[in-house]
Amino acid sequence: MPNRRVPSPDFENFMVSTVDAPKEIALQQPVGLTPEEAARLQAALDFVRPYYAGVPLVTGQDTLEFVLQVANTLTILKSDVETRVAGLLFQLPEVDAKVAEQIEPRFGKEIADLVAGIRALMRLREQTASQPELVRSKNAAQLAASQVETLRKMLLAMAPDMRVVLIRLASRLTTLRYFAERRIDDDLTHQFARETFDLYAPLANRLGIWQLKWELEDLAFRFLEPETYKRIAHMLEEKRIEREAFLGSAVERLSSVLAAAGIKAEVFGRPKHIYSIWAKMRGKSLDFSELYDVRACRIIVDDVKSCYAALGIVHDTWASIPSEFDDYIARPKSNGYQSLHTVVIADDGRALEVQIRTAAMHHFAEYGVAAHWRYKEGGSAQSASQRYDEKIAWLRQLLAWKSEVVDTVVGQEESRREWVEKLRSTTLDERIYVMTPQARVIELPSGSTPIDFAYHLHSDVGHRCRGARVNGVMVPLNTQLKNGQTVEIITAKGEVAASGAAGPSRDWLAPSYAASPRTRAKIRAWFNAIEHQETVAQGRALIEKSLQREGRTAVNLEELAHKLGFPRLEELFLAVGKEQFSLRHVEQALHFAEPPRHAPPPDEVVARKSRASSVARGAKSGVLVVGTEGLMTQLARCCKPAPPDPIVGFITRGKGVSIHRASCKNFIEMRIKGPERVIPTEWGSAGSETVYPVDIFVLAGDRQGLLRDISEIFLREKINVIGVSTQSTKGLARMAFTAEISSTEQLSKALSVIREVTGVQDAHRQ
Repeated sequence: MPNRRVPSPDFENFMVSTVDAPKEIALQQPVGLTPEEAARLQAALDFVRPYYAGVPLVTGQDTLEFVLQVANTLTILKSDVETRVAGLLFQLPEVDAKVAEQIEPRFGKEIADLVAGIRALMRLREQTASQPELVRSKNAAQLAASQVETLRKMLLAMAPDMRVVLIRLASRLTTLRYFAERRIDDDLTHQFARETFDLYAPLANRLGIWQLKWELEDLAFRFLEPETYKRIAHMLEEKRIEREAFLGSAVERLSSVLAAAGIKAEVFGRPKHIYSIWAKMRGKSLDFSELYDVRACRIIVDDVKSCYAALGIVHDTWASIPSEFDDYIARPKSNGYQSLHTVVIADDGRALEVQIRTAAMHHFAEYGVAAHWRYKEGGSAQSASQRYDEKIAWLRQLLAWKSEVVDTVVGQEESRREWVEKLRSTTLDERIYVMTPQARVIELPSGSTPIDFAYHLHSDVGHRCRGARVNGVMVPLNTQLKNGQTVEIITAKGEVAASGAAGPSRDWLAPSYAASPRTRAKIRAWFNAIEHQETVAQGRALIEKSLQREGRTAVNLEELAHKLGFPRLEELFLAVGKEQFSLRHVEQALHFAEPPRHAPPPDEVVARKSRASSVARGAKSGVLVVGTEGLMTQLARCCKPAPPDPIVGFITRGKGVSIHRASCKNFIEMRIKGPERVIPTEWGSAGSETVYPVDIFVLAGDRQGLLRDISEIFLREKINVIGVSTQSTKGLARMAFTAEISSTEQLSKALSVIREVTGVQDAHRQ
């Protein structure tokens, strides 16, 4: 006989009528539990009964009746005993906090953790319920949709055990049933209905818990659109139980004819619910009479050949509507979905949709790119993280497997324990979700700190961050945030000047302070801007000092910059501050009509571009700061160290560690003033092509061809000269070279050869 799936015996019990609800509620028979587990469940009920009886919830429902309905729903879902017990106990902290402290010693840590997780989700609802409207934003709809999606993910991420989500869904369904039973229609009802549409029904849909999903949608739709709900219910002209009966007979008939034809198949039916009908009528602009899939069956077979064979049998059994046939196997949808869709006229004269697919196609449709929740919720394959989708699919498979396990291996403790462990360990932990004091949900990478949170809000908030409160408590800025926390950033007052001391700290560049690369990039951009402004200020000061020395303080600086070949004055200051443009050129511009334009005069000063592997152009210097990693270092310009010179580090203010030669006069003076800022350093392994700029001084008798002879030596020794300055006075030539060397040994060899050049009196490194 073929496999067939008809409405389960528990189906009517699960779908409690929203109009004729039972007056008395009792705990259902403990289906799927061992006698010991059933006793544990009863013990939990006996424990809470005296504390719950007569205590109303905020909705007005009696607490004891409420938790009994939650437990009964979890029974229909065939959850494990711990989930059902937690469903009975989770209101206890609200009713009596002192009694709630007995949960762990009496029922165990696992159930206590489940109760704590449910309470966390309840607090999440309370926090986000007061979220301000986004109507003042130009993109209010987009922002609201994005926030709802983030809340869905946050609800999942906050649950350390996914059974917490099942209890929360059962809790919300119980509340809506109560509203429907008592015909309560007030602001609180509408608020719960809207939340159900936005959060809980889509969540049940994504987890594949169809029983919960469609009743949540129908109940919420009933409260939000009561007239439309009644109109569609009237158009159906039959009660839900009658539709179920029809589908049961249709499934029976299809199973029989397929078995007679020798086709192994699983047949099951799922009626359309009221909200689904309305959504399709609205989405496709159809009249009710144009809907052919109000009632639908699905056939699962082994292979593609059997799909088409089953299609022929369906068409032989009932008359088909040719215009409603779609072959998505031969022509798959753009998202990869495959199935045969046909509509037939059943014996009662009404339409019945039949879908036929293989088990592989069904698995892909349920868990792959074409997952049911994707096209039902209007999402696209690019709308969510692929890894997030894979985890959702895994969760859905886990839930489906649990249903099969309960049906076939009840009592096998090892299988039950394996499922529980997998379900508990399956959480979405790559991202965390925290909130602002205004209940706006912020999504951050796992491991993020208040620094990441501040920069996510706005760069200026990050720059002005001075402290943080998490859940109202002051915490260090390197505290790792957790799901569901409320974070408040304490900022410096007013705007932060880029050159002021009120900006970020260089310590924040460490991973312990900023987990996000985006955050660290914003912090580095801040310090780059500071360094740029300091360099410009230094260049301005040098030029103004030179003008004072020349007695030309009234000179128009903008005109001077253009005269020297700089389009903007700031570029002139920057070049002078970086020592890329000599002040001698500025002085010449003050005395001569045609000064050099952003280039040295020939035969006087020669400059070439530095090699890409030079530390002057950002190559790694190979300097290691002893005992510390990740510090920014720079070679001092005053002494220009190069390996294997003995070196030492000095911690500067705002520019990292400055590396000096141990014999540098400037360093000796700084060490006297601030010995606590001296830090040991040594040469590590830099790149094989890395070169270091050094200054060389040559004193020689002036003669024709002297510069050419010395330049040939540098060329022969493979030393790149990037700057030359010469002065000739009273027959003596004083020559200053800036050369790039790989080591001081290379320089020593070149200097010894230069000293042998005719007329050279001295050649040494400055």
